[in-house]
Amino acid sequence: MGFEEVGLQHREEDKFEFGLNDKGEFILGDEMLTPDNSRFWPLEGYEAGKSQPSYDKQFVRDYLRQHPTDTLPDDIIKKTIGKYEEAYELLTGEKF
Repeated sequence: MGFEEVGLQHREEDKFEFGLNDKGEFILGDEMLTPDNSRFWPLEGYEAGKSQPSYDKQFVRDYLRQHPTDTLPDDIIKKTIGKYEEAYELLTGEKF
């Protein structure tokens, strides 16, 4: 099943981090194909070249840039959780 079949637009803008373990073996150093290291947007309403609603935590970065000395308020934390739950449900077809 492709991303579009579950209502997501995916842009080939993924970030993969690799490294070597203590045995010199090549290993994956971080997650892959998650909302934070890949760009996923709702397919409905998607328009190339325009700002899109997304499933990443860019809004958290934006908040912290505007409020550098603040801790994250509950509404920002809840919004983050909601975005991850929605992405999980779209990608897996299962309720979180």
